[in-house]
Amino acid sequence: MDYDTYGSSAVELAIDLANADLEPDDGVSRFLASHDEWFTPGTSLDLTPAEAERTLATALLVRAVALAESQPEVLTRLNQLLALARPRPYATDHDGELHLHYARPDAPALEQLTTTVAMGLSQVVVQHGWQRLGVCSAEGCDDVYVDTSRNASRRYCSNTCASRSTVAAYRARQKS
Repeated sequence: MDYDTYGSSAVELAIDLANADLEPDDGVSRFLASHDEWFTPGTSLDLTPAEAERTLATALLVRAVALAESQPEVLTRLNQLLALARPRPYATDHDGELHLHYARPDAPALEQLTTTVAMGLSQVVVQHGWQRLGVCSAEGCDDVYVDTSRNASRRYCSNTCASRSTVAAYRARQKS
């Protein structure tokens, strides 16, 4: 599957958000700090408790889109996520390549995050199909992923989970 670099990175940000442990008191702050390259320089990453809750709600919506089992369900959940976004796209070449940013550069951190995540996820769903989103099939793992394989056959979030599952299945066969 081939999709544009910024859009692919934006959906990876969405996946990271859905898979992040945001529950501890500093979970949202740690997530924002580890993804600070997504924010306009000078943007305050200090969120109020209410903004931190809205960040968690955004993460849960991304996960809900990936868990959806039908196109109407995906559309409902994706539209809920898009309703939170405030897109104000602009073209830039700040990194040497011309590309679009989805949120206005002076937007607060939560708006930049929500808009980027919503737009990146929606582009993948609309351009490549909602079936490209999934949840890891490995026992004990519930990470969300985007299937970028040619034949849309991915079942695991990583090679680690795929290998662990293969080894576990092999050992189970050897016991019986």
